Amino acid sequence: MSSEIRDINLAESGEHKIEWVKRNCPLLRSLEEEFTREQPFKDIKIALSVHLEAKTAYLCKVLAAGGADMYVTGSNPLSTQDDVAAALVKAGLEVHAWYDATDEEYNTHIRHVLENKCNIIIDDGGDLVHMLHTELKDCLPYVIGGCEETTTGIIRLMAMAKNNELKFPMALVNNADCKHLFDNRYGTGQSVWDGINRTTNLIVAGKTVVVAGYGWCGKGVSMRAKALGARVIVTEIDPIKAIEAVMDGYDVMPMKEAAKYGDFFVTVTGCSGVIDKEDFANMKNGAILCNAGHFDCEVDVKYLKENALEIAEQRKNIMGYRMDENRWIYVLAEGRLVNLAAGDGHPAEIMDMSFAIQALCAKYLVEHKGQLKEMLIDVPKEVDQEVALRKLRFLGKDIDVLTPEQERYLNSSSL
Repeated sequence: MSSEIRDINLAESGEHKIEWVKRNCPLLRSLEEEFTREQPFKDIKIALSVHLEAKTAYLCKVLAAGGADMYVTGSNPLSTQDDVAAALVKAGLEVHAWYDATDEEYNTHIRHVLENKCNIIIDDGGDLVHMLHTELKDCLPYVIGGCEETTTGIIRLMAMAKNNELKFPMALVNNADCKHLFDNRYGTGQSVWDGINRTTNLIVAGKTVVVAGYGWCGKGVSMRAKALGARVIVTEIDPIKAIEAVMDGYDVMPMKEAAKYGDFFVTVTGCSGVIDKEDFANMKNGAILCNAGHFDCEVDVKYLKENALEIAEQRKNIMGYRMDENRWIYVLAEGRLVNLAAGDGHPAEIMDMSFAIQALCAKYLVEHKGQLKEMLIDVPKEVDQEVALRKLRFLGKDIDVLTPEQERYLNSSSL
């Protein structure tokens, strides 16, 4: 099947973006060189659904350099960059994606990727895996295994595994230390505020930021908000994470209470209905809401659309909802991922680590075809450690190594 993109004539712009990423991703460059020599994905078809921008495109090119036939789509309609999609098609990859796809178009693109009977699945949020297990079950026998990039996707996978529904092994990439400790914390922390600041052009210092969820993404968003001069309030359902937020210097309270104080609201929970009609009723005029969780269900935008007295676009990617005579609430990027729908996503150096994990896990799955009995696979420690060591070398850093005596001491039962 031929690719489905907006305009192949946009390719030159996309190529420039991908080249910039390549210059700033030494880990992926080193893997591209290795894969070109070793061809670990020869005769392997890879289906990939990740936010389709320049960093993802370079991952696709690295996998293709290893011999893979790549079938690519996006994992969010508002994060696909049409020039990047065009650049991949010009490079010989098959792409089905375009910016601002309707729900029907988005699902059609996923379907057309999966109909190629792919062997490796690289997913971001679980939409590829979901469609394989519902609409395209005849393609399941061709799958060796897959990798999941996000917390949300892993939640879906765990539910499937619990119900004995998952039919092939999935590597839980988001659980790798080199993914969540850096991508989720530093990547999300920086890129969320890049998206907010670029879109609103408003100051953060002196304002109150409400962060819903204090996982690794919430930690990063809170840390960056504090650095920008904001007072930070965290809302949580986990008492341990709530105590951690308090000891990190933040206030903690339920969303119903926090709604009264917030100037900016950022949801990073992976759950639905985090900010609802009761919260909207408590918000002050000018409150700005955005979401950094995978799906656009954390802020109840549907309620705002159905109940606002007036709806008006304020700036690109800012929709205003007048809730009573003089009170407006603003939502960024339609409640979708603000760092990608209203920005360029995580910094290249961060995704260098995450996508190196993805590439090496895909290689691991191919090398262990038919040998993996568990459906949920932790990223092998040696993969995590190798990525960290390589990254340190590229940063010009070195670390100590245990002496034989130290190893014997640590492995002895009689210390």
